[in-house]
Amino acid sequence: MPLRSSWTPAALLRRAVCLCLGWLLGLVSAHAQLGPTPPPAGQLAGHQMVQAELAVSRWSRDDLNEWWAALRAMDGSPGSLPADLQPPADPATWKPVKLPDVRNREVAARYGEERQYQMRWYRFRYEPAQGLWPTSVALYMPRLRGMAAAVLVHTDEGWRPVFDNQSGAREQWVRPLWVVFPAALTELNKAQTLEVVLAVPVLEDSFYSVSTAWMGPREDLEPRFQRRWALQIGVPQATGLTLVVLGLFAISLWIKRRDEPAYLLFALASVGWLLRNLHYHIDLPRTRLGLEWFWWVTHAAMAWVMVLTFLFVLRFCRRCYPRFEAALGVFVLLSSAATLPLWSHLFDGLVAQHAVNAVVGAVCTGFVCVVAFKERRYGLRLIALSLVLSLVLGLHDLVVLAGWAWHEDLYLMPFATLMIVASFLFAVQNRYVGAVYEVALLNENLAQRLDAQSRELQLQHDKLREAERQQALLLERQRLMQDMHDGLGSSLLSAMVAVEQGSMEQDRVVEVLRECVDDLRLVIDSLEPIGHDLVSLLATMRYRLGKRLQAGGLTLEWDVQDLPMLDWLEPPDALHVLRLMQEALTNVLKHARARRVRLVTRHQGGQVEIRVEDDGDGFDLATAQRGRGLKSQQRRAQRLGGKLRVDSSPGQGTRLSLRLPVVREEPGAEPLGQQAHG
Repeated sequence: MPLRSSWTPAALLRRAVCLCLGWLLGLVSAHAQLGPTPPPAGQLAGHQMVQAELAVSRWSRDDLNEWWAALRAMDGSPGSLPADLQPPADPATWKPVKLPDVRNREVAARYGEERQYQMRWYRFRYEPAQGLWPTSVALYMPRLRGMAAAVLVHTDEGWRPVFDNQSGAREQWVRPLWVVFPAALTELNKAQTLEVVLAVPVLEDSFYSVSTAWMGPREDLEPRFQRRWALQIGVPQATGLTLVVLGLFAISLWIKRRDEPAYLLFALASVGWLLRNLHYHIDLPRTRLGLEWFWWVTHAAMAWVMVLTFLFVLRFCRRCYPRFEAALGVFVLLSSAATLPLWSHLFDGLVAQHAVNAVVGAVCTGFVCVVAFKERRYGLRLIALSLVLSLVLGLHDLVVLAGWAWHEDLYLMPFATLMIVASFLFAVQNRYVGAVYEVALLNENLAQRLDAQSRELQLQHDKLREAERQQALLLERQRLMQDMHDGLGSSLLSAMVAVEQGSMEQDRVVEVLRECVDDLRLVIDSLEPIGHDLVSLLATMRYRLGKRLQAGGLTLEWDVQDLPMLDWLEPPDALHVLRLMQEALTNVLKHARARRVRLVTRHQGGQVEIRVEDDGDGFDLATAQRGRGLKSQQRRAQRLGGKLRVDSSPGQGTRLSLRLPVVREEPGAEPLGQQAHG
């Protein structure tokens, strides 16, 4: 048995998936860490701010609206904010704070209560090492979660805003903060320290998160910001669009194959994932109530994505689990209803929904792992492994979302989706390759069986052909015996009786014997392999009877043209043709007193014609009696499927015409001979 190569398509794909997963995990681990990257020697480096000074002002909603209106009114124009909207001037209000500064999630306030706000002022001071100021200074923060933030720079006139995030406040929780300071402000502060304040308004007693900050040369920090943006925004967007394309492909397959629900489940899961990631593709609602319902839809969609994903996975199992699937669907339906924004005054629906997702993920992943362990299927085990890793990454995101730990880490669920999709594709590919292998094996077995049956049929065919050949030989022997008995045997017996009785003269005996010899020769000539060629058959007859005609004083004129092959001309038919021609020539030799006889062949459409013409005495067709010989000739012509015609008149000779069909479907089935006048 030949050794299987380790470089099969399945093995190559398996190794590629493993390499991609390893690369993906390494990439996430490398970029999730926000530690500084040492710059090359002689270049400026960004400085990570792990501490800041914090001042907190308690504002009302009107104060907050006035603040935002003032920011919009300035919109980059020179000057400073009104005094009552600037950071506190009293140094005693500023206290050091360690970054990241995070407040965990708690129960939200009731709708009917008057909500209070805080303005949290984070002050940073930047002074480059060795006094080497870059041409452009930037501020980068991996994560900032709160209301619309603003960045202020201290000038001689006061605090001047350089960044206002009111337009992107609803996406601020997932997008890194990136601020480039105007070159004019950098130029003004070259002789002193650059003082910057990050203003973050938040709901009092509500969740917020302010990560560490980086300040330094723009060219040094921009690659860090771009990597963060690509991993946190670009990857989810690309993943969502890829799943949409795969979902459309799956739904097209399901339309063609309605008996394969896995395609429909995958398509619905891709739609659910698109809903889950809507915040990456569209602007969020402007109202607070609309925003709460939007987040409920996206986070509830995650639960349904998980349900559809697990239902899709279970289609790779050998057994069906309808009770588990029904219980899973009911649980997710009830949990989605329980986390509606209508009950947000009782608990934080966002954390509750993520907790439900974690429970669903844990239960279903455990179930799939047990099934994969029992069934011992490689593709199913790979899916189970990807689900376990995805569950770990999902728990990581839950912790980050709740603000419990890892405050600056990336959200890793988009990468978990890539792993799951990769495992799905591998399982589908493995299943497809297995199906192709089984089909190839079945085809090989079928080919072997067909080959064996073909050999057996060929053997049976050979036996049948041999039996048919023996049968044909037997029938031919019987025919020859019958012809010899009726013709040659009868003539010899009559001659023998006449000789014994002394009633036949010697010349007559010689003539009878000559006729018997000629008849025997005709029988032998009819058995010659002429290949359905009528001309060759007539040529053989000419060779046999030529000397006899010449001895009788007849000159034979041979006007024979090429004729088409007669596929139906077999030995019995050939014997009928020879006897017809022999009898016609014998009649000319015995009775016509002719000096010349002419044999003519012609091809006339769908028929061939043989004519025997002589210049003898002829006879009157109207007064001549019909003899047995003419009737015998007509019967032979009918058996051949042809027509026999005799034309003669006294003193004008006689012409006998035999017309035969080129194609004969049922030889002798329907008499075609025409009555001759005798």
